[in-house]
Amino acid sequence: MNASPEFSRRYRLDRLGAGTVSEDIVADADECAALARRFGLISVDRLQARCTLRREGGTVFLDGHLTARAQQRCVATDAPVPAEIDEDFAIRFVPAATPEEEEIELDADSCDTIFYQGGAVDLGEAAAETLALSLDPFPRSAQADEVLHDAGVLSEEEAGPFGALAGLRDKLAKKSSD
Repeated sequence: MNASPEFSRRYRLDRLGAGTVSEDIVADADECAALARRFGLISVDRLQARCTLRREGGTVFLDGHLTARAQQRCVATDAPVPAEIDEDFAIRFVPAATPEEEEIELDADSCDTIFYQGGAVDLGEAAAETLALSLDPFPRSAQADEVLHDAGVLSEEEAGPFGALAGLRDKLAKKSSD
């Protein structure tokens, strides 16, 4: 069972001719709230994208620009961390192979490829997935370093080889002053 995406903007391919077509999509308040739940965010306050589509045979190319505003939870304090997304993206929609068709080989340049079935591609889901990929995976509030330090978590500087040497230097300096 496939659940319907929270932010679906299906674009029918029979509307796409030989040239390019531009579409603007905007998530409403309910869609933003549903996306926040899906991605574990405090909120998605705004999500919109400008999409330009072109077709080459069965492949549809989407060049877009995403703008969004969201609130994430700090990994250390759980405090809100604002996220502003202003990013270009490119996606290639490729028809899903049927069992009797040849499989499509993907290379490293094909990482932004989405398979579709039927006569439409979902611009909203493409924008939602771009949002998820654009978010900081480890958001930190201004108090995060202090909270982590108080919990005994070492910073990169303290944990690295030079941090260990600095600790040794401090111990030797203290020993020589005694």
